[in-house]
Amino acid sequence: MKTVLDFAGIRDFFRESRAELKKVTWPTKKQVWYSTLVVVALTVVFSVYLGLVDMLLTEVLRWFIG
Repeated sequence: MKTVLDFAGIRDFFRESRAELKKVTWPTKKQVWYSTLVVVALTVVFSVYLGLVDMLLTEVLRWFIG
């Protein structure tokens, strides 16, 4: 019967997690920088697009409502 706190299982979990993290290929600083720039640029582009669509739909609704 397992106890509520299975310390051996917890220890194994952290040991296996550490071993898996050693296998990860981490991105370089340059890759992180370019990825960040892409995210920021796309955020700006989509924000402008959604802002324009919002302004257009607002004007259309004003025209219908009068």
